[in-house]
Amino acid sequence: MATSPSTEAAQEAAGLDALMATLRSVHADGRTRSLEWRKRQLDGIARLVEERETEIAEALAMDLGRGAAESWLGDITSTRGEALYARRHLRSWMKRKRQRMPLSQQPASGWVQYEPLGVVLVIGPWNYPVYLSLGPLVAAVAAGNCAVLKPSELAPATSALLARLVPRYLDPEAVKVVEGDAMVTQDLLALGFDHVLFTGGTEIGKKIMAGAAPTLTPVTLELGGKSPAIVLADADLGVAARRIAWVKLMNSGQTCIAPDYVLVERSVREALVDKIIASMKAFRADQDGGMRIVNERQFERIAGYLDATEGSVVAGGGTDRAALTVEPTVVVDPAPDEPLMTDEIFGPVLPVLTVDSPDEAIRFVNRRPKPLALYVFTRGRAARTRLVDEIPAGGAVVNHVAMHCLVPSLPFGGVGASGIGAYHGEWGFQRLSHRKAVLAKTFRPDPRVMYPPYTEKALSMMRRIL
Repeated sequence: MATSPSTEAAQEAAGLDALMATLRSVHADGRTRSLEWRKRQLDGIARLVEERETEIAEALAMDLGRGAAESWLGDITSTRGEALYARRHLRSWMKRKRQRMPLSQQPASGWVQYEPLGVVLVIGPWNYPVYLSLGPLVAAVAAGNCAVLKPSELAPATSALLARLVPRYLDPEAVKVVEGDAMVTQDLLALGFDHVLFTGGTEIGKKIMAGAAPTLTPVTLELGGKSPAIVLADADLGVAARRIAWVKLMNSGQTCIAPDYVLVERSVREALVDKIIASMKAFRADQDGGMRIVNERQFERIAGYLDATEGSVVAGGGTDRAALTVEPTVVVDPAPDEPLMTDEIFGPVLPVLTVDSPDEAIRFVNRRPKPLALYVFTRGRAARTRLVDEIPAGGAVVNHVAMHCLVPSLPFGGVGASGIGAYHGEWGFQRLSHRKAVLAKTFRPDPRVMYPPYTEKALSMMRRIL
C-alpha cells in the first residue's frame, strides 16, 4: 500500500524533530566543549579529504565534469588547510581574553570567554560542494557545536558521498548529514537552530533568511554578486591576464569569487583582451569544446546572456545544449544595463569594459550592489589604496584574484547584497561561538553610597566615580 504525501511529510518532520532532539541532548551532555573532542573532529575532516581524495574527485567529476587536479585545488587542499589551521590554533582561540577594568569598577576582573552556540546548520552549495560544506563545518566543530550538514541536491553524487563518509570520520552522534531538496532545507530551518551558515546565490539567501526569521535564528550568508577586476594602464598585463583567465575558467566559471567582469583603462584594453584570450587558449590547449555547466537551467541562463548581448564577442561564444557546455568567451563593451552586466554570470563568460580613468571605474562599481570581492591590478601604491578604500566589497586582492579565500587568517565574507558575516580561521570560530562577557567582583568594599535612597551628596560622589 502506497504511503500518501501527507504521511511521508509527517514522517519526515518527525524524523527531523527526533534528529534535533538527539543533537540537543548530545550538546547538553557537554562532550563537544572539550579541546580534545574538537581536535578529533578537525582531524577527522582533514583525514576525510586526504584518504578519500579519489572518491571525492570521482563524485565531483560526475556532478560538475571537473578534472582531478581542479578538484584537489578547489575542494580538497583548501578544506584540509582550513581544518589543520584551526587545529593548530584552537587552544589559543579558546582561552579567556582578559580585559582591562576601569578605575570605577575596581577591585574587579573581567574577561571574554567563548562558548558553543549549540546546534548549527550548514547549508552547502553545488559549485564547491566539499569545500563549502566542510569548510564551514570546520568553524562549527572548532567552536564546540553539534551540527547538521545539508549538502546541495544539485550535486547528488557529492551529497551522497558526504552522507556516507562524514559519520565515519566525525562523531556520528554530534554531526549529522541530511540530504534532500529545498523543502527539506525549509523544514530544517523551521526546527530553530542556534545559527545557520548558508553559501549560495542571493535569491536563495533571501529565502534562507526568511525561513530563519520565525525562530530568530541568526544567519551567516555567503552569497556572491558581480566581483570586478580593475586593470590600470601601469599593470603587468601578462600577469593580470593569466590570473584573471585562470580563476575565471576554474570550475567552468562557477565560482562565487571569480572575476565577473573587467574594467580596463582604454589605452591598454586591446592588449589586455588579446592576452586574456591567449591565456584561455593556453590553459585549454589539451581540451576541446566548451566547459560543462551544472544543469540545463544554468546553461539556458548563460546562453541567454550571450544571445542578448550588445557587446562584441571577440572569443568563444559557442554553446552546446545537448552537452550543457559553453565555450570560454570574452565579450567587449556590453551594454551596462543588459543581463550580462546586471546578473551574476556564474559561467565561463568574461565581459571586458573600457574606462577612461580610475574615477570612472570607481563610479561604475559603486553604482551597483556591493560585490563579494574586488580585484585591483596596478603598480601604483596610491592608486591601489584609493581603489580598495573607495569601493565597498566583501574582500579585496591586489594584483591577483581570489587568493584571499585561501588565507585562513583573513575573514571571508560579503557585505550588503553579497553576504552577511564572515568566517575562516579564528573569524569562523568567533562567528559560531558566543562571546560571553564576565565581570568578577569582590564582596568588599561595598560602599553604602551606591544604594538608594540617594542623597545629593551621594549622587555628587557617584558622578565623580562613574
